[in-house]
Amino acid sequence: MSPAFVARLLGLALVGLAVLLLVGTTVVTLAGLSLDVVVGLVLLGLVVAIGFGWWLRSRAWVLRCTDDGYRVRLVRGVGVTEARWSAVEDAVTTYRREVACLELRLRDGRTTTIPVGVLDVDKEQFVREVQERLQRGHGLQPL
Repeated sequence: MSPAFVARLLGLALVGLAVLLLVGTTVVTLAGLSLDVVVGLVLLGLVVAIGFGWWLRSRAWVLRCTDDGYRVRLVRGVGVTEARWSAVEDAVTTYRREVACLELRLRDGRTTTIPVGVLDVDKEQFVREVQERLQRGHGLQPL
């Protein structure tokens, strides 16, 4: 995943953590509980945020391509999240909401739209590699 996409997801998580801490602090204050509960919430939130950041940088992925097919996750609005290469009719580059995307058109009329900016790869090389996998999936050999 691209560093910008990781930063966006981590930023959303931190905003969610801030809202959770605000609600937790309000509940602790209104209930007359000890401030140690708020400190515990803050520490727990920090541990969760650090763990989420580690997972995003080392374990999370957006696109997996194998010899048989592909699978997409962690991106909204991609359409079909997984398919075999033999089910893909063609691959084209396009723009959606001013974002460069690779669109995989399936034989049944459905599509998978992958925003290239969320991947930490060279855009041109990525498109070439997907097209090569698509050709191999259809049994075509390079000249």
